Amino acid sequence: MSTFSELIDSEIPVIVDFYADWCGPCKMMPPILKEVKGTFGDDVKVVKIDVDKNRAVSMKYSIRSIPTLMIFRKGETVWRHTGVASAAQIGSALEEIGVTS
Repeated sequence: MSTFSELIDSEIPVIVDFYADWCGPCKMMPPILKEVKGTFGDDVKVVKIDVDKNRAVSMKYSIRSIPTLMIFRKGETVWRHTGVASAAQIGSALEEIGVTS
């Protein structure tokens, strides 16, 4: 099992979806993230982090509201959004850091 630091320390951008099973808006994100993954394919990774099971990671990144989406590249945060994000918003963020669909 990889550590969170190992997961985000990647040349390929990693979209991290901080969520909880009890969170209604969080349930809207999987189909959106699937659409983003379908558009960008292997040029992006998607990781889901349950805030209830990963409190240390959630605290480290000051996750106070969910869903929170973050994009990491080489271990650095390059984008952050709290609340439900559209596939277009996530796609624009990826394009801004040079990922093409």
